[in-house]
Amino acid sequence: MVATTAKTIVLSGYYGFRNSGDEAVLQSILLALEEEGLTSGVDIKPVVLSIDPEWTSRTYGVESVHRMKLGEVRKAIKNSDGLISGGGSLLQDATGLKSIPYYLGIIKLAQWLGKPTFVYAQGIGPVHRKMFRPLIASVFRRCDYISVRDTESAGLLREMGLREKDAVKVVPDPVMGLTLEGAVPEAPTPGALPIVGVSVRFWNGERTDLTQLAEGLALLCRRRPVHIRFLPFHFPGDDEASRFVMERLGNVEERGCTVSIASEAEHPREMLREVSRCSLLVGMRLHSLIYAASQQIPLLGISYDPKIDHFLGRISSVPVGTTEDLDPRILAAEGERLLQEAEAWRKTRAVQIHELKREARVPAGQIAEFLRK
Repeated sequence: MVATTAKTIVLSGYYGFRNSGDEAVLQSILLALEEEGLTSGVDIKPVVLSIDPEWTSRTYGVESVHRMKLGEVRKAIKNSDGLISGGGSLLQDATGLKSIPYYLGIIKLAQWLGKPTFVYAQGIGPVHRKMFRPLIASVFRRCDYISVRDTESAGLLREMGLREKDAVKVVPDPVMGLTLEGAVPEAPTPGALPIVGVSVRFWNGERTDLTQLAEGLALLCRRRPVHIRFLPFHFPGDDEASRFVMERLGNVEERGCTVSIASEAEHPREMLREVSRCSLLVGMRLHSLIYAASQQIPLLGISYDPKIDHFLGRISSVPVGTTEDLDPRILAAEGERLLQEAEAWRKTRAVQIHELKREARVPAGQIAEFLRK
């Protein structure tokens, strides 16, 4: 269908910080809006609020304004046909007090300006400070469409006072809908070692989780030769965490293993392609696990946050351990098992993954239909 109606939509999220997971969220939303807009007959022009608007414009080919320059933000919203807030974990106070007021403030500004507001597949919480809860509920009640990425987020909103009439929809993370551009995943080179992708971050202050992970990967190397490929999703922190683990692997080359680390990905699809080459993904970062699932790569999740458990539950999986309790022997045994039983893993989850990928486009379709009216 040829687009007949032009609409401008402002996107608010954790964009421009070059965190691969959040950039993947942005890329996924942009693609979904473009495709669903065309289907609905709407030419959607996105304007992204970014900490680095020049980089965001260059990377995605969209208009972008600085997220901290209120005058520019207000002008962009005033000249738009609506605001999207999301996705990702925007409304949480685990990382500080500023996140919730900022993102609620952007939504409220759009509402003051009389613009429709849409919450796009957000993960809500944790919200430890009670003062934030009525504020979230008040702003959300005035939103025209609300979707969250798990049932736990929907439950938290109900606890805050949103009721059935407020129509909170549960959908997958947008990144489940991200595809590799113009090509199918590359077939492994015959005789090449299976690639075990590893995505880590600093979380446990004593670093016992990363030390145990290193021991588990070393044990896996004793069981079978593999190529351990570290995939930093956020620079410089994840790169430093990856090298911390690498230093503790020992001389795994003696076992026929190889170890490497990916350089910083300029675009989310570069990291998606890295994951697509893996035979197994061991991940702490949520979006490393989502990338793997979207490409039907067997995965082992290490939980540091309930959002990891929530996502794994949607593909009938559980964490292999947590940042507080990770048994290296279990990690090695499960890693070996999944490398041997990869096809069975894919078959048992194929329907679930297909459905998650389809549902990931639902918010974009709903927003496009709203804008078409």
